[in-house]
Amino acid sequence: MKKYLIILLFGGLGLVAFKADDYFEISKNLEIFADVYKQVNTSYVDEVKPGELIRAAINGMLASLDPYTNFYSEAQAEEYRYQVTGTFAGIGSSIRRIGDYIYIESPLDDFPAQKAGLLPGDKILEVDGQSMKGKKTDEVTDFLKGKAGTSFNLKIERTGAGILDKTITRETIKVKNVPYHGVIEDHIGFIKLTGFTPNAGKEVQDALIDLKSKGATKVVLDLRNNGGGLLHEAVNIVNIFVPKGTTIVVTKGKFEEDNRTYKTLNSPVDTEIPLVILINNNSASASEIVSGALQDLDRAILVGQNSFGKGLVQTTMSLNYNTSMKVTTAKYYIPSGRLIQRLDYGNKVNGKAIAVADSAKKEYSTKNGRKVTDGEGIQPDVPVDELTYSKLAQALIKNDLLFKFANQFRSTHESIEEALKYNVSDDVFNDFKKFISDKEYTYTTQTERDLEKLEKQAKEEKYFSLLEEELTKLKKALESTKQSDLENHQEELKELLEYEIVKRYYFEKGKVEVGFDDDVEWAKAKSILNNSNAYNNLLIVN
Repeated sequence: MKKYLIILLFGGLGLVAFKADDYFEISKNLEIFADVYKQVNTSYVDEVKPGELIRAAINGMLASLDPYTNFYSEAQAEEYRYQVTGTFAGIGSSIRRIGDYIYIESPLDDFPAQKAGLLPGDKILEVDGQSMKGKKTDEVTDFLKGKAGTSFNLKIERTGAGILDKTITRETIKVKNVPYHGVIEDHIGFIKLTGFTPNAGKEVQDALIDLKSKGATKVVLDLRNNGGGLLHEAVNIVNIFVPKGTTIVVTKGKFEEDNRTYKTLNSPVDTEIPLVILINNNSASASEIVSGALQDLDRAILVGQNSFGKGLVQTTMSLNYNTSMKVTTAKYYIPSGRLIQRLDYGNKVNGKAIAVADSAKKEYSTKNGRKVTDGEGIQPDVPVDELTYSKLAQALIKNDLLFKFANQFRSTHESIEEALKYNVSDDVFNDFKKFISDKEYTYTTQTERDLEKLEKQAKEEKYFSLLEEELTKLKKALESTKQSDLENHQEELKELLEYEIVKRYYFEKGKVEVGFDDDVEWAKAKSILNNSNAYNNLLIVN
């Protein structure tokens, strides 16, 4: 077995607790396994597929450890390579399923899907004459991917335009780690980082240099929903903001080769520029190294919600027959010395990992002496409540009505204002209300659920006959109130519509820019960066 020095930090859960080898136990249990397999293969009533049985056994074994210790078959090699490198050959667009068909979701800038004129909302009917009706998302993905330079015919249906035929040539797609950066306002630069594949550090560095050349004197780095990636790229990104030779992360594992100290190796770009980092519950692993290290070094203010809490490292190993596996081999510790792992996979209860107990959590200090805690992810310096959608909005999203209305809107509007300035007007919102007037989107409010519980409890306690009239009145009042939900939640729905509409004109860039007006974390970051006293006070011990 050859161990590759590819250290991965993808978002997720888990911590492996390896036991000392017991060769007798290994031999005995392999023999038992062989006997079980032999009996099943010989005696089971239906024909069994050996490969599937063994794969299920492998998956079951690894699942008992943690979600990050995974086996990859030869057929999965391409998907795994994309996870590690961010590179694949295809058309360069995300897709989604609605009903029996797959739709174009979001073409990437300057790749085949966009070059061919595909738009969000295009329904994929056929690929090279073969119907895509009823096929799963991964099945259609397999049709769209292929060797770079090969071409295929794509038949789509577009709202307002009917059936269209496209010839698309596949290209090698390298997904950008930084899909967007720009100077938004008040000399504040914004960098959106979505991954940690090769060159992530270079992309962030180039973005910062460009922002400074355009007048940025303060910076926001957005790590929200960034699930992680390569450890050394996380170190490279921290290096942009701190001096050469700074210890960023230490890994500790079962073997000496897994015990390493990662320091910055290059001269920084800027060690003084005020920096705010946005994080949320889906900021994991490499994102937590960047945000946690810069917090421990008192080099940045963190805004948002607690991060995911993944403090473990995986190593990729090659196996026979072009298969491979990813094994948890170490835990990582950021500059203060803390381990940010949230779940303890070494002590499961009923087969499930449990959160690190409060009694087991320890307190550490940042460079300036601020107190931070281990065992619960990275805690923001300035917490901001997580955005939640109303039940109405959830129902509209679930039934794809915002998506479908945006398709219709795009078919009748050739252009709109630039993303930063676009707002859904009252007229457009009224059109949306008409559009959904005959559509199905039932939803149950929390008040309705509570009323149902009250009615059930009243029946159990024999009070229902006394309360029936009042409960009926409450139900009718609720039904009447729900009729006005579209108006009551108008601002929320307009924001969601703006996002769907803008991405049909401005793609990846538009998706970021349209959100600034309604982004509470961005608003908080601006207020901090525009008040130097507030910024500095957050970095000192009170």
